[in-house]
Amino acid sequence: MKALAFFHNKGGVGKTSLLYHLGWAFADAGHRVLLADLDPQSNLTAMCIAEERVEELWSEQDAARATIRGAVDPIVQGTGDIQIPHVERLAPKLGLLPGDIRLTDFEQKLSDAWPRCMDADPAAFRIASSLSRVVASAAEAWEASFVFIDVGPNLGAINRSALILASDVLTPVGADLFSIQGLKNLGPTLGRWRREWQERRERNPISDLPLAAGAMRPIGYVVMQPNQYGGEVTRAYADWLGKIPSTYHGVMLGEVVPATLSVTDDPYCLGVLRHYRSLMPMAQTARKPIFKLTAADGAIGAHARAVQAIGGELRRLSEVVRARVEDAS
Repeated sequence: MKALAFFHNKGGVGKTSLLYHLGWAFADAGHRVLLADLDPQSNLTAMCIAEERVEELWSEQDAARATIRGAVDPIVQGTGDIQIPHVERLAPKLGLLPGDIRLTDFEQKLSDAWPRCMDADPAAFRIASSLSRVVASAAEAWEASFVFIDVGPNLGAINRSALILASDVLTPVGADLFSIQGLKNLGPTLGRWRREWQERRERNPISDLPLAAGAMRPIGYVVMQPNQYGGEVTRAYADWLGKIPSTYHGVMLGEVVPATLSVTDDPYCLGVLRHYRSLMPMAQTARKPIFKLTAADGAIGAHARAVQAIGGELRRLSEVVRARVEDAS
């Protein structure tokens, strides 16, 4: 099983939409995929299943194992260890570990446990590794070949605990000031988390507690294009686009590359995706990826042609991402 986290410090870059579509593309290609929603905002869950079903999963009678929060409830309450979570079937080879807005109340416990791991505190290790162990157990139950982990756009304790499982990290990025600055925050933080987790793993006092390696390798970025006018990108977009390669290599990989390196020539640029425009709301209403929209969903005329074009781009990108993940391992 290979775990890939989709992570950026800035919200609104299209992270969850990208993960969702690549998950479907991987599943269509024959791979068993688990989508793990570890963002308390639960946007991925809302994208995958109807509100009525989410309400059922969040209800009192179903809360025990139905979501990521339910699976760690014994640890939150101090009454036991993780439970094997429910996996919601989306397609024959695509499953979802549902998110839960209540996961936010676990943040402080995770934060408190992190420094106590340095004292070889057994309880602290169970807490700090709990989210990664829940996702790993869900992946095993689903027999997943790939796990795609969705997290919120922050550098908090929940994300740190979630990314412990990730062997690789993919970063969606926009060509704008805030996205570039987010990269500058993200790179050093990932490096620090990686080092700190290795220090803690060496102090694990529980011999039969499975701890993920916490590699968190940056495998590349995907440029998410803004809406274009008359088919042309704006000057500001082009200027910021030119800053992405050198920034990514500098802060994520610790490498110096020429400032003139373009996304076209950068091997760490896995792809450039066009703006989804009105197709994304259409897909959310239909609860299916854009490339599965039909005339019955409203994809006619220009929309139908855009569906075909975007579908081709996403399928090609999925092959690039799969090859990069397998090469990295």
